[in-house]
Amino acid sequence: MTTALRRAAHWHRPMMVFVAGMAVLAVVAAIGVVADSRVLTGVPIWLKPFKFAVSFVLYGTTLAWMLSLLPRRSRTAERAGTVIVAMSLAEMAVIVGQVLRGTTSHYNETTPLNAALWQVMGASIMVLFVAHFVIGIVVLRQPMADRVARYAVGWGLGLSLLGMLAAMPMVVPGQEMAEGIAGAHSVGVPDGGPGLPLVGWSTTGGDLRIGHFVGLHALQALPILAILLSRFLGAWLDERSQARLVVVAGAAYGVLTILLTWQALRGQPLLRPDALTLAAAAALVAATATAAALVLVRRRRPELALAA
Repeated sequence: MTTALRRAAHWHRPMMVFVAGMAVLAVVAAIGVVADSRVLTGVPIWLKPFKFAVSFVLYGTTLAWMLSLLPRRSRTAERAGTVIVAMSLAEMAVIVGQVLRGTTSHYNETTPLNAALWQVMGASIMVLFVAHFVIGIVVLRQPMADRVARYAVGWGLGLSLLGMLAAMPMVVPGQEMAEGIAGAHSVGVPDGGPGLPLVGWSTTGGDLRIGHFVGLHALQALPILAILLSRFLGAWLDERSQARLVVVAGAAYGVLTILLTWQALRGQPLLRPDALTLAAAAALVAATATAAALVLVRRRRPELALAA
């Protein structure tokens, strides 16, 4: 365990230091959720820093690991990773600072200071998006020997960009629910209403955070799928078939992200889909199952693939 942690610490030093800091913040925020009785937009005031800290732990660890898979270290990717750390720190500083001030960080333009801090967050997110995109380009330009891992990493990086884009409707004109509030994550209802446990996703209207969340975590979901395929089906599926299954899963994951965002934009709660949403979801399941079945039918046994 100690050896693994030491190895991980060298993946991308600034990123892993940031991950360690976010892990500490997650613990502090969790204590704050219990110890601080203040409530903001219907949830404990420390819940947002907790969720963002945990998310950044997952994001930073996964991204640093992906950079370690490159056959050659890339200065461009390393610098882009450091930029991501700096922008993430700026975002978290605003989130925690606003909690300490007892007010919201996102969409808050109620005072000049709050507006300036929200603009800092917006600029940080845009720069982070570009840096993440740069890392994706570097990964695509350096083919990995393991085809399954390459597809999983590539799809994970690309779909997490889609997840970031899924947050864009939160700040488009028309999402303002009150004076001085420049956006909202709920559609059709005010932010802060009834929501699902822990995540807080609206149970009375659409919630754009759902597609955003699902898309972002493709960064973990696709590599995990690749690892599971190799571990449990490696003796039965050749590498090409495993890679094709990752492509099928990636395409389905991307459509699911779009579907969830579309559902939210229509002001529809996640757990109360209408007939049109159910039909779209059924079509997605059917198409994914059909594509996966075709891959399995056309598979080659690993020993035959080696002989060829």
